[in-house]
Amino acid sequence: MRNVEVRRREQREQEERRREPEAVAPAPKHARLWHVTLSVSGERTPLPDVRRALEQLAHDHPFLLTSRYAADHAEIRYWEEARDLHDAAALALRLWGEHRHTAHLPPWEIVGLEVIDRETYHHRVAENAGPLPAAPVGVHPFRGRSDE
Repeated sequence: MRNVEVRRREQREQEERRREPEAVAPAPKHARLWHVTLSVSGERTPLPDVRRALEQLAHDHPFLLTSRYAADHAEIRYWEEARDLHDAAALALRLWGEHRHTAHLPPWEIVGLEVIDRETYHHRVAENAGPLPAAPVGVHPFRGRSDE
């Protein structure tokens, strides 16, 4: 009699488990590093003004690796610490707007965004298939475009 009760209880538990919604994978508890490339463009701006603004942004945002710029566009590469891709992308998309006034950034719009995890970044670098390591670190004009 006891065995019958145990089997019935087990069957009820199995049936309840089948009815439960599939669990969503839990979000990582710890932040990870994400390599971000943010591209912006807009109206032509004097090069010294663009350089000063990007240097101020680098001062305000300590994880900034490198910035390349021309009179009408710039590319910023940096490491972002975030829980997941969604958070890293959201932070990246806010970066230019949040620092526009304090760093005196040009009123350009974001035209490109790439966010990859650290492992993917290192795989790409090892395979010569991704962004080169940021060397030299800092703010630099695009090569061959210093006349802009």
